[in-house]
Amino acid sequence: MKKYALIFPGQGAQKPGMGKDLYETSEAAKNVFDTADRVLGRSISDLCFNGSEEDLKLTINSQPCILTVSLAALEALKEKSDLNIACAAGHSLGEYAALYATGAADLETVLKLIEKRAFLMNEAAQNTNGAMAAVLGLDDNAVIEITKDLNNVFVANYNCPGQVVITGGQNEINESINKYKEAGAKKVIPLAVSGAFHSPLMKEASIKFSNYIKEFKFNNVNTPVYINVTGNTAYKSEEFMQELPEQIYSSVQWTKTINNIVNTGITDFIEIGPGKVLAGLNKKINPQINTMNIYDAESLNITTSEIENKMDKELV
Repeated sequence: MKKYALIFPGQGAQKPGMGKDLYETSEAAKNVFDTADRVLGRSISDLCFNGSEEDLKLTINSQPCILTVSLAALEALKEKSDLNIACAAGHSLGEYAALYATGAADLETVLKLIEKRAFLMNEAAQNTNGAMAAVLGLDDNAVIEITKDLNNVFVANYNCPGQVVITGGQNEINESINKYKEAGAKKVIPLAVSGAFHSPLMKEASIKFSNYIKEFKFNNVNTPVYINVTGNTAYKSEEFMQELPEQIYSSVQWTKTINNIVNTGITDFIEIGPGKVLAGLNKKINPQINTMNIYDAESLNITTSEIENKMDKELV
């Protein structure tokens, strides 16, 4: 039976109204939203369905909302299809959905953890004057070499060839833009974020989170999770406990993650959650990858039909 890599999006994928039709058409998806509302003690469902673009951009809202929609879409998929999962990965906050998808953590655990993570990252952002920017059209190694010589500027995300996100102090990021352009970057685009995520400016948030995470239990898994900090597989509870706090201030090794998955022979991916950002990155990382998407009821039906067609062909 064909195996699929499940991938889950990170911050920036949010969209007003996301998940509403999944809630209305899938009992399994509705249960995820209802659980999020109950566990987090606020209406995540109302934020997703009725929140404004500005509401959803706030870190304290975007992280739990994106995670909830992603998990609701996953449960709606499981309700309709008996999927053979090869592995799972998530971009930044999406890693929590990957942990849930593989059985490394239960629903309440990932919801509580992402709520705390969002709060601590937002707190750190308010206490530091940070910023982020996307460097487009420049080789990863060139970005690394330039960044090495800059003060208080770091690499946040290796998203795909030709797209690297830098992070650090607001003034230092602004001053660095011309350095990357002079080296051949086509564009350097400041990002609409509230802080220097995935940088040492988040170290205080990481320390506080590492204390909080001790209250929770993770499971060893048989299905591998590709983790952000290394881009490699993890299976053991202690690996997840150690990596999740590190992930807050470390670079997201997304290009390496996808290449490592493809190197195992997997080229069929399903991006589960709002938007199609990761599908777009996959095309740039390896054009052989086929990425399906599930972000609403219509895309769920299209993807499950495609999965069933592939299963039928295997039986012929």
